[in-house]
Amino acid sequence: MHIGEAGGKNHCGLWQIRDMMLDKDSPADRAEMRGGEAMQTAELAALDWIQAHLRCGLLDAVLPVISWTCDHGEIWIALAVILLLLKRQRWTGVSLSLGLILDLICCNLLLKPLVDRVRPFAVNTAVELLTAPPGDASFPSGHTAASFAAVFALRAAGSPLWKPALVLASLIAFSRLYLYMHWPTDVLGGIVLGAAVGTAGAWIAKRLRKKLGEIRS
Repeated sequence: MHIGEAGGKNHCGLWQIRDMMLDKDSPADRAEMRGGEAMQTAELAALDWIQAHLRCGLLDAVLPVISWTCDHGEIWIALAVILLLLKRQRWTGVSLSLGLILDLICCNLLLKPLVDRVRPFAVNTAVELLTAPPGDASFPSGHTAASFAAVFALRAAGSPLWKPALVLASLIAFSRLYLYMHWPTDVLGGIVLGAAVGTAGAWIAKRLRKKLGEIRS
C-alpha cells in the first residue's frame, strides 16, 4: 500500500509545517523542539537496539518475506476474497473488505500525505536495509494498519480467524521495525488506526446485513 513519494522531494506535511511554525527564540517552542528531538532520539535508540541485539540470519531471511505478504495488503485481500466466496462466511468477508477499504482511504489517501513523516532509514543512513526502501511517507505504518484492520474486523464479525490473524499481524508489525522501515510510533499509530477502521468496517457490514434483511422481509 504505497502512495506518494517521500524520497527526493520537498516535504510539506504536518510534520514539516509544525517545525517551520516553531519559533526558535520562544522558550516554549524551544522546549517543544527539544521534546520532539528527544522522542526521535528515543525511537532511533529502540530501532538501533533491535538491530544490535535481535538481528540474525534466520530473521534476516524470514521477516522480509513476512513483510512482503502485506506490501499491498495482499494476504488480507486474499483472505477477504476467500471469505466472500464461501456462502456461510460471506458477511465476514464483507466486514473484512470494508475494513480494508476504510484503511486504504484513511491511511494511504489521507494520513500519509497529510503527515508526510520521513522514514527512519532516511535519518540513519548508515543502517543496512534488507528490502528496497519504499517511496511513501512513514506515518502511520500501512502494513500494520491493514493487518490490524483485518484482526479487528474479523473479531468484531465474530470470526475465530481473528486469533491467527493477530499472530500474523504482530509479526508483520514487528517486521517493519526490524527492517528499519518505520518508527515505533508509526507502528503504534497503525495499530490504533487498524483497530478503528476494522471495527467500523464490521459495524457497517452488520448494518447493511440488517437493512437487507428488513428489505427482503
